[in-house]
Amino acid sequence: MTDFLRDLNDVQRSAVTATEGPVMVLAGAGSGKTRVITYRIAHLIRNNGVTPYNILALTFTNKAAGEMRHRIDKLLQSGSASGLWIGTFHSVFARLLRSYIHLIGYDRNFSIFDSDDSKSLIRQSMNELGITNDSLPVNAVQSIISKAKNSFILPSEFQSRPGDYNQQKAAKVYELYTRKLRENNALDFDDLLIKPLELFRAHEAVLGELQETFRYILIDEYQDTNRAQYLAAKMLGAKHRNIFVVGDDAQSIYSWRGADISNILNFQDDYQDSLTFKLVENYRSTGTILQAANSVIRNNHRQIKKELISNRSAGEPVTLIEAYNERQEGEKVAEHIRSMRQKDGHDYSGFAVFYRTNAQSRVLEDVMRQNRIPYRIFGSVSFYKRKEIKDAVAYLRFIVNERDNESLLRIINFPPRKIGDVSIAKLKEYAVLQDSSLYDAIRNAAEGGFQQRLVNALESFSSVIEKLKELSEYGSVYDVLSELYSLTAIPAQLQAENTAESLARYDNLQELLSMARDFSDHNPDSSSLGDFLENISLASDYDETRESDNYVSLMTVHASKGLEFPVVFITGMEERLFPLNTYEQDELEEERRLFYVAMTRAQEKIFLSWARSRYQYGQPQQCLRSMFVTEIDASIVRTESGELISGRSSSERASSSGTATSRGFQSKAPSPQSGIQTPRQESKSASKGFRAGAMVHHALFGPGMILEVHGSGSGQKVKIRFRTAGDKTLMVQYANLRIVS
Repeated sequence: MTDFLRDLNDVQRSAVTATEGPVMVLAGAGSGKTRVITYRIAHLIRNNGVTPYNILALTFTNKAAGEMRHRIDKLLQSGSASGLWIGTFHSVFARLLRSYIHLIGYDRNFSIFDSDDSKSLIRQSMNELGITNDSLPVNAVQSIISKAKNSFILPSEFQSRPGDYNQQKAAKVYELYTRKLRENNALDFDDLLIKPLELFRAHEAVLGELQETFRYILIDEYQDTNRAQYLAAKMLGAKHRNIFVVGDDAQSIYSWRGADISNILNFQDDYQDSLTFKLVENYRSTGTILQAANSVIRNNHRQIKKELISNRSAGEPVTLIEAYNERQEGEKVAEHIRSMRQKDGHDYSGFAVFYRTNAQSRVLEDVMRQNRIPYRIFGSVSFYKRKEIKDAVAYLRFIVNERDNESLLRIINFPPRKIGDVSIAKLKEYAVLQDSSLYDAIRNAAEGGFQQRLVNALESFSSVIEKLKELSEYGSVYDVLSELYSLTAIPAQLQAENTAESLARYDNLQELLSMARDFSDHNPDSSSLGDFLENISLASDYDETRESDNYVSLMTVHASKGLEFPVVFITGMEERLFPLNTYEQDELEEERRLFYVAMTRAQEKIFLSWARSRYQYGQPQQCLRSMFVTEIDASIVRTESGELISGRSSSERASSSGTATSRGFQSKAPSPQSGIQTPRQESKSASKGFRAGAMVHHALFGPGMILEVHGSGSGQKVKIRFRTAGDKTLMVQYANLRIVS
């Protein structure tokens, strides 16, 4: 045995040395996943004499591929791994296609279109089909096509599938767009996964040649593979069957971009003679953190069971922070950071603050600035620097100061009004000739001899501005911003796109609206539009990164995957926020996996925080504590005062969670198989089943969550927030509600 294998624990070493046949390694968080892959490659080359050229290692990021190569070179001594195929799925498949794509009708010098190139070609296809961006946003079409390709659904199959209006229109665009890509001898990013499959199916000899080359296949983060990646790996490994996958089903959190958890869950069905190794010894987190994570994730049904164990001490309990609103929540987070720095000497870099949605960063950023705590946003940009926020604020600036040409030029074509650069240049010339401001030139464009189409567009724009200026004279900041959203329909357009990016931008605009309402409510004597803009200017001018590397990290939970920090704050632990607006079982389980990922980023300490009230869509909303907090083993959760929550009475726990009846840590949800109850059954079980926080289903309104319970027996009423129908108050006796959790 080569000495370097002694660095591994027993399970790691067994997985590394099981070189023949299919192998799955379930690598729990912090259990040494990358080490197993790199040591296995080094073992194959040094101890088994495998030629590097016969090894294919697939990852999901260039950074991960580079780190693996560096570690392998270090184990083997630089140069020993020359010829090794290691890279992302996309980069490796692009390399293969350069050699073989001529066999399926493309030239080897094909172009790879980036997202903008792809969007431009999709827009051309839509124009030719007479589909306007207003009826179906191009971003939505691009997203639909991308999801189809990642699922290996080709245009002909996609057209034959039933779907709503958007999908039917997108199917036509997909077919034309595919033809145009071929005419351009181009592939988009998703084609780098699709075209190899087409090649393998059309040319078995090529597939056989590649199967002989890639005798050993290793795949990192297997839980994140989509349908196309799964099929490609299965086809390439079919001959020698030395396929080695490493992943963790409990960390599958990317279904929204095509990842299919079934790939890892069904690996043992695909390869019934496979060996499975579970890496459960965690080198990152304390025993308490892992106990919390284990107690939550075991509530998922679709999983391969495993329990992480720590090689460290038990450590500190989880601390639950309760606040009356999101502002106090942020202030309490800042207070704990200051306290731990003074008490334990932590650097700022030892703290991370996670949130479920990007929009939540706004309040946290404001609090960090006010407390002079250096911070940095990861995976996104600072709230006030996000494009949609800068666009909306530019409208507000221009309403206050119509000579602000910088803001004017930013908003004149947002949303699109078909006012091009040539027209703007002519308007500037006209303003100079008239010795007027650019906005005056716009208002007087009808007298300047411009084309009627441009005049109409400019009149539409100036009409919006004038209405907002008039409203700003007597209305609040909230009123002005609400009217801006209504007149321009910007939020509605983002909703219509229905992509992950557009919905995040929509949430950010709603957070700005909430900020406006909060500002108006708490600054009655200085709540003018000018005061509001001054407040934003001071906030956005803050240098968040400073020159030091010593800062608190702020990020979404998705952005935290793969990272670790001594102290982690997970904020917004409320129903409809984390878990996020979901009542479907598969979606809820992914939200739970996301929470599991958040907890397992922590090395020493976890804080969970929630607010009884939070501004949503410009209005304060009462909140319920997240069901995920309830799922944590109560014996390891304490309040800020240090009180063990399991030692409190059920009534105290109910009060703390904001529920009408106990939804404490030890209560159990009713069985999902409880079915539709008769009024008599409902009356008997109301105290158990119909409680604030319970998930129910109504035959007409669909899934929803109970907010309030009033009365008992035949007169009992429940207020329910339905996913699509909003808030409804129903008589339990006649509602025929089915309890789902």
